[in-house]
Amino acid sequence: MKQVTHFHPALRVLHWLMAAAILSMLFIGVAMVATVSSLHGLLVAIHKPLGVAILLLVLVRLWLRFTTATPPLPASIPSVQKALAHLSHWVLYGLMLVQPVIGWAMLSAAGYPVSLGPDFLLPPITPVSNDLYAVLRPLHSWVALLLFAMVMLHLAAALLHGLILRDGVFSSMSGYKRRG
Repeated sequence: MKQVTHFHPALRVLHWLMAAAILSMLFIGVAMVATVSSLHGLLVAIHKPLGVAILLLVLVRLWLRFTTATPPLPASIPSVQKALAHLSHWVLYGLMLVQPVIGWAMLSAAGYPVSLGPDFLLPPITPVSNDLYAVLRPLHSWVALLLFAMVMLHLAAALLHGLILRDGVFSSMSGYKRRG
């Protein structure tokens, strides 16, 4: 079997689409809790369906990740760093999965529906409970902060590989092939 040098094109598209969606979502979340203006309702109206979209996209992405070949990390990377790279990716996947579920559960516990349009509401996944909401609300914020930190570490590693090491790691996801 031939070794692949780039991620599957669908994985690359999902990666960049989700990067934009997650960064947008994090900034929308900060704006939601920082504002009491008339924009709050609009931000909430974007936040809920975007969270559901991210949840669905990460499920598709995980399916593709398990069913397509992936390029190996370069031999020049020490095994400890390879292990940390793999661990950080699985932490990112876990956070991308758990964060929208926590948000959905938080809204369910508060008795608020998750609306994906005027005629489509997701079913609640928890009973209405002030005690549960009191746990899930700060948890949603803490997981968002952790996700943001992991995204920044991921970005720093990508820039290291793309701009300094130039070892093919960045190009395996970007699809960019440097000439010369």
